[in-house]
Amino acid sequence: MPPHHSQFLNPPKLVGNMAMCPLRTNFKGPAPPDTSEYDIVDEGIYYFKANIFFRNYEIKSEADRTLIYITLFISECIKKLQRCTSKKNAQKEMHTLGLKKYPIPGESGFPLNALYAKPSRADEDTMRSYLQQIRQETALRMCEKVFDSESDKPSKWWTCFVKRKFLDISLSPPGQ
Repeated sequence: MPPHHSQFLNPPKLVGNMAMCPLRTNFKGPAPPDTSEYDIVDEGIYYFKANIFFRNYEIKSEADRTLIYITLFISECIKKLQRCTSKKNAQKEMHTLGLKKYPIPGESGFPLNALYAKPSRADEDTMRSYLQQIRQETALRMCEKVFDSESDKPSKWWTCFVKRKFLDISLSPPGQ
């Protein structure tokens, strides 16, 4: 079975060689607003459980790079969410994780520099704020997805993926 690829083939804008897909979000950022029921973050969450098992991923469009980033960030979210004892605690953790500064493509700490082009100087701030907007929205949605509203505990059907690494890569440095 091949990995799932993004259906957003005609993004309105590129930053570096990454698609800046529209987002359905209330967080500030450069992403174009999306009014549909399904955006790139929904796609990343939907395909996460299937794509996490792949060590190789053929990039077929610029939106696939956005999907890869979201998949890796979801892994980071699950690592944090498995340690949370309540949904309220999880929301605080996800808020912190969404605002945490991560390196962007072209910087030394970015784990996928071979797949992503360094943005131009003019686009660096745009990429940084777009990735932060994606992280904030993904973290918020993952909190809702992983935590059961009745039991206030994380779902084992999400936390079982905590040890899996998509493409054998993690966004966080070893030991974190």
